[in-house]
Amino acid sequence: MPHPELLTGLSGVADRYDALFCDIWGVLHNGRQHFPPAYDAIRRFRETRGPVILISNSPRPRDSLIEQLASLGIHDDGFSEVISSGDATRAYLRKFAAEGPAWKLGPERDNVIYDGIDIALTTRPEEAAFISCTGLFDDENDTLEQYTHALSRAAERKLVMICANPDKVVQRGDKIILCAGSLADLYASLGGPVIMAGKPYAPIYDLCYAACERLTGKPHDKRRILAVGDGLPTDVLGANGQGLDLLFIAAGIHALEATDETGKLDPLRLKALLDVQTAEARYVADALRW
Repeated sequence: MPHPELLTGLSGVADRYDALFCDIWGVLHNGRQHFPPAYDAIRRFRETRGPVILISNSPRPRDSLIEQLASLGIHDDGFSEVISSGDATRAYLRKFAAEGPAWKLGPERDNVIYDGIDIALTTRPEEAAFISCTGLFDDENDTLEQYTHALSRAAERKLVMICANPDKVVQRGDKIILCAGSLADLYASLGGPVIMAGKPYAPIYDLCYAACERLTGKPHDKRRILAVGDGLPTDVLGANGQGLDLLFIAAGIHALEATDETGKLDPLRLKALLDVQTAEARYVADALRW
């Protein structure tokens, strides 16, 4: 794989692209506060180049996610549309709802994903016809081991898990937090079937392309879309699978693997990190800035 080009700012390549598909958590904020240089970069791209579509593996549907962004100081002057894994997942929830109750696996704050869907929910996995997973019940304190027994029993019954967030971890403040994708990986390792619609899978990108065409009034051209993200198994592999150029923000959740002892991006470590996943990035930066 070729070495990615190190970018000092998005302005250096912005004229090559007409639209931006930008990840949120880890690129624009850390769950506690937004990153002003990144917010400035997406505002400037939108003003000078074209639509900025925020693409997130959050299980929250669009409207709830926009409210969360506003609470962190990120407003709609910086983006044209928001597409979430929650939006893409709701189609699967509607499809499976007719089969019976879903074991609701996740915190109460994610319940908004069920709004407007005629779906029965249960907290008892033995009563469930399928699993709806938005995350750990308490992602600050729970461990995966606490879920192994119940998931093993569900896997024996071959219950389908619909995972609303393929992310395995995110950085919240200075902590690394487990996400629904880690539970989905555990369930798959136990023999349970898993369905995901967020990054790196196609359904969420299909929603982004449709939004791009609606905003521009013309068919999308993948060669003129730049993806930005910090997650290797989600953002990077998702962009690779879609044939999109990617700006990899490598000093976030992959900082230990991609930076040297001083915190600077290390080209050799970065290339090794990408090569392990047979992944590639056209550009790399330590943070998103204009």
